[in-house]
Amino acid sequence: MTDQPQPKKLFIKTYGCQMNVYDSQRMAEAMATEGYVLTEDQAEADMVLLNTCHIREKAAEKLYSDLGRLKPLKAAHPDLKIGVAGCVAQAEGEVIRDRAPIVDLVVGPQAYHNLPAMVRGEAAAVNTDFPAESKFDHLPRPLATRRAPAAFLTVQEGCDKFCAFCVVPYTRGAEVSRPAARILAEARDLVARGVREITLLGQNVNAWHGEGADGRDWGLGRLIRALGEIDGLDRIRYTTSHPNDMADDLIEAHGAEPKLMPYLHLPVQSGSDRVLKAMNRKHTAAQYLHLIDRIRAARPDIMLTSDFIAAFPGETDEDHRDTLRLIEQVGFGTAFSFKYSPRPGTPAAGRALVPDDVADARLHEIQALLARQQRAAQDGMVGRRLGVLFEKPGRLQGQMVGKSDYLHAVFVPAPQAGVGELVEVEIDASAPNSLVGRLVA
Repeated sequence: MTDQPQPKKLFIKTYGCQMNVYDSQRMAEAMATEGYVLTEDQAEADMVLLNTCHIREKAAEKLYSDLGRLKPLKAAHPDLKIGVAGCVAQAEGEVIRDRAPIVDLVVGPQAYHNLPAMVRGEAAAVNTDFPAESKFDHLPRPLATRRAPAAFLTVQEGCDKFCAFCVVPYTRGAEVSRPAARILAEARDLVARGVREITLLGQNVNAWHGEGADGRDWGLGRLIRALGEIDGLDRIRYTTSHPNDMADDLIEAHGAEPKLMPYLHLPVQSGSDRVLKAMNRKHTAAQYLHLIDRIRAARPDIMLTSDFIAAFPGETDEDHRDTLRLIEQVGFGTAFSFKYSPRPGTPAAGRALVPDDVADARLHEIQALLARQQRAAQDGMVGRRLGVLFEKPGRLQGQMVGKSDYLHAVFVPAPQAGVGELVEVEIDASAPNSLVGRLVA
C-alpha cells in the first residue's frame, strides 16, 4: 500500500475590499485543483499569495514591506512559491519581480483563472491581461464544502465612470456583467452549502445588466427579485453603487423585495457641486439628495452609508461646508471618510494638494459629524426587534455574534443557538461599534 501524497498548503493574505475576499476564495478553489489546501500558518505554506488592493494610500509600499518580511521564509524554503495578485499586481506588473526577485508570479484580477497553469510553469509568470473571455468561464466549479452563513458573490466588475481620483478603471478594466443564469446558479450552490445571506459585489454593482431567464434585459432590481425566489436564501445585499445607476426598478426593489435588507451604501464623495465636477462624478449634490428622497420613499426604514473624500485638490472652505451640510441633511448610519491622496495615473494625481493641516482639520470635522450620526443611528435601535443572523460564537460563554438587518454586529446570550441561525432579537444596549440584545421567545 503506497502512502497518499501530502496536500500542498496555500496561505492567502487578502487586502482591501469585499471583492478581493471573493477573489481570494475563488483563487483558493482554483488552486485546490492542483492539490493545495488553505492554511492560516504562513510558515508552513508551500505557496504564499498576496491579493492586493490599490485603493488606499501607499498600497504598493505596503506590498513591498510584506514581501520584505517574506525574504527569510523564502531563504529557508527555496521551493516556496510567492505570488502577487489583485490591483497592485495589475498596476505594477513586471516591476514587482524587478523590485522583489523572491516573487515567482504576478497575476491581475482579470487573469487569476490562469493561476494553476502559471504555478505549473505552463503560462507566463506575469499575467496582467484583460482577456476578451470572462475568467468566470474558466474557473472550476466551487468546492462542495460547507460555507459560512453569509457569502459574497461577484456579479459585476470594472467601472466606466473614470472618477478623477480612482484607479479602478485602470486596474479592473471596463464594466462587465456576469450572465444572470450563472449568478443564479452560483447563488443556489451557495445556499445548498449553508449560505443564508448573499452580498452581490461589483465595483459599480448597480450598473449590472444582462439577459434574464425570460429573454429580456434585466437590471439589478430584476436580478434581486429572481434571487429572492431561491428557497433558503433569506437575505440579499449589494455593494458598491454609483448614484447615477440607481434605476427605477432597483429603487422599487427596496420596497417590494422583503429579502433585500434595509441597508444601502451609496458613495457621494463630496457635497460641493464644484468639487463633484472636478471629481468627474457627473451628478450634483441636489440630484443625490433627490435620489435619497426617492429611496426613502420606497423603504422608509433604510439605513444609508456613504464615502467622503476630504480636501480634494482645489477644495475651499465653502466646499467643505457644503459637504458638512449634505451630511447633516441625509443623516447617515455610518460612512467611510478619507483625506485625499493621489493615485498615480489618475487625472487628479498632478493637481495641487490642500495643505496637510487644513486637510487634517477638515477630515476630523467630517469624521466627528459622521460619528455623531452613527451613534444616533445605533442608539435608535435600542428597544427595537431586529433579525440577526448568527455568524460565530462570541467571546463570552454562551454568547453568539451576528449581523442585524442593518449590518450592525449584535452580541446575544444564546447558549442553545448555532452558527447560521436567523433569529429575532430585542436590542437592549448600544456599544461603540455594536449592539447588545436578547432572544425574543
